[in-house]
Amino acid sequence: MPSEGRCWETLQALRSSDKGRLCYYRDWLLRGEDVLEECMSLPKLSSYSGWVVEHVLPHMQENQPLSETLPSSVSASALDQPSFVPKSPDTSSAFSPASPATPDGTKGKDESQHTESMVLQSSRGIKVEGCIRMYELAHRMKGAEGLRQWQEEQERKVRALSEMASEQLKRFDEWKELKQHKEYQDLREVMEKSSREALGHQEKLKAEHRHRAKILNLKLREAEQQRMKQAELERLRKEEGQVRLRALYALQEEMLQLSQQLDASEQHKGLLKVDLAAFQTRGNQLCSLISGIIRASSESGYPTAESQAEAERALQEMRDLLMNLGQEITRACEDKRRQDEEEAQVKLQEAQMQQGPEAHKEPPATSQGPGGKQNEDLQVKVQDITMQWYQQLQDASMQCVLTFEGLTNSKDSQAKKIKMDLQKAATIPVSQISTIAGSKLKEIFDKIHSLLSGKPVQSGGRSVSVTLNPQGLDFVQYKLAEKFVKQGEEEVASHHEAAFPIAVVASGIWELHPRVGDLILAHLHKKCPYSVPFYPTFKEGMALEDYQRMLGYQVKDSKVEQQDNFLKRMSGMIRLYAAIIQLRWPYGNRQEIHPHGLNHGWRWLAQILNMEPLSDVTATLLFDFLEVCGNALMKQYQVQFWKMLILIKEDYFPRIEAITSSGQMGSFIRLKQFLEKCLQHKDIPVPKGFLTSSFWRS
Repeated sequence: MPSEGRCWETLQALRSSDKGRLCYYRDWLLRGEDVLEECMSLPKLSSYSGWVVEHVLPHMQENQPLSETLPSSVSASALDQPSFVPKSPDTSSAFSPASPATPDGTKGKDESQHTESMVLQSSRGIKVEGCIRMYELAHRMKGAEGLRQWQEEQERKVRALSEMASEQLKRFDEWKELKQHKEYQDLREVMEKSSREALGHQEKLKAEHRHRAKILNLKLREAEQQRMKQAELERLRKEEGQVRLRALYALQEEMLQLSQQLDASEQHKGLLKVDLAAFQTRGNQLCSLISGIIRASSESGYPTAESQAEAERALQEMRDLLMNLGQEITRACEDKRRQDEEEAQVKLQEAQMQQGPEAHKEPPATSQGPGGKQNEDLQVKVQDITMQWYQQLQDASMQCVLTFEGLTNSKDSQAKKIKMDLQKAATIPVSQISTIAGSKLKEIFDKIHSLLSGKPVQSGGRSVSVTLNPQGLDFVQYKLAEKFVKQGEEEVASHHEAAFPIAVVASGIWELHPRVGDLILAHLHKKCPYSVPFYPTFKEGMALEDYQRMLGYQVKDSKVEQQDNFLKRMSGMIRLYAAIIQLRWPYGNRQEIHPHGLNHGWRWLAQILNMEPLSDVTATLLFDFLEVCGNALMKQYQVQFWKMLILIKEDYFPRIEAITSSGQMGSFIRLKQFLEKCLQHKDIPVPKGFLTSSFWRS
């Protein structure tokens, strides 16, 4: 319709005017909003536009299509949406064609007619209002669409910026990580370079240190070698000095013994045709000479080789002096004996002529016998000083027995048990001594030494100590010494090689515990008086069995042992004694002198040669002693020892042969052959079973 087209044009013109651009709200006073703020906002359709679109426009479309009335910018679908037009209950009820509140159809019909008249009357205004509402709706929809597009654009921008920021953050992180990695690599390279430089410097320092240490070690080694060389020289000098000093003391001791023998020859003064005072004066001068040498050596530190040689020359002169005197005494005694024999023969012939044939029935008195007296012209008594020494040892042994008498005679079972344990602990180790190995021998020695030192030892599965009883130490010392001698009497007598291991242990114990050594000598002298040497004499009133016991025989039930068994036991004990005087415990103090050394062997040999021999006994004991100890005496006394052997061969053999019967010549022949062989070869062999260095390493 042309009028309607003009209406839209008019509305468009009004909208384009200044006033048309203002917003009109009828309820702005109710809302309380500021008019100016409303003016600044975009135009809006009324809240009734929806109702107009729903109720008015359909009636208009009956006569004219909507496309002719609506602007081209507004679509029918947008107008059909009821949500944009709020429904007022009052209005809807007022304009509803058929209200539910109508009581009857007549009344509703009247009202609908009235409404229609109202709508028709204000159709132009409603149309204008509807157009306004439609425009506002179209404008609002356009704004919403623009806003939506703007929001989408902003969202796209935000997403783009976010993605760009994320990518930039990733690039920043990558760049930062790359920078850190580069810095780490640079730092690592610097550290490796520093480490290489430090290692190189360290290697250089090590090389310099090794070089300096090598030089220093060489200097230290040279200094240590020099010090050790000096120390070794000093030690050797001290050892040589100590050896020389001990040798001087041994020479002095032998010199004093020879001087005593020289003084003891005073009893033969009436027989000698020479001046004995000259021998004694020279002997005293030689003793003073050795004493002066020892005194001067003690002041200067250690004796020199010249001092030792001078002392040996003095001792040699003393030996020669004593030997010459002995020869003079021997010749004088022989002359006196021959003279006495001639006188006795003359007297005997005269007595026989006076007494008649009955005198021929009694044989002449023998030179010696177990039941009779020795010939008064023969030298059978030992020297007084030796006899005093023998008696002192026997007294010490008896005193030791009295000391532990309370333990041996105790009735207490505990004391008896202690006594048995101590006796086993002392004797069983000695019984175990053999030539098997040096290590085993050292264990036995340590066990005996520990027992004597008061330490507990294991015996029979129990711990035993001498401290268990106040008399325990005396008891153990006595039993130990007795066992050593018994081993010589039994074991050594059967196996001669056993003398050396038993002797070396006894010597070591003797050195550490001198009282045990004295008790060993006391037991040895009591069982074998020839080891003194001492020939017991038969006294009036003495029982024959007691005298035989004094001689060393075993008497049981008034029966005396066989001579072969007696000689076997004496031989074992002399062999043990000969081994003791030449051996020392290898683990002991080598600076100390032997408690009973070779000088006592020389004394024994000299004294037994100054005594008249006993048939069968003297030859046996001399052979055993020289076979065991001859090599050591040869090394110690050298020329003097050979002179002694020559003296035995030339002067002593005839005396032994003269008293030996044809049935007892075996021991004499054995001694003679041994001595002749040694003199022929000018050497005495090392005894069988002698302990060598290899024995101690086993």
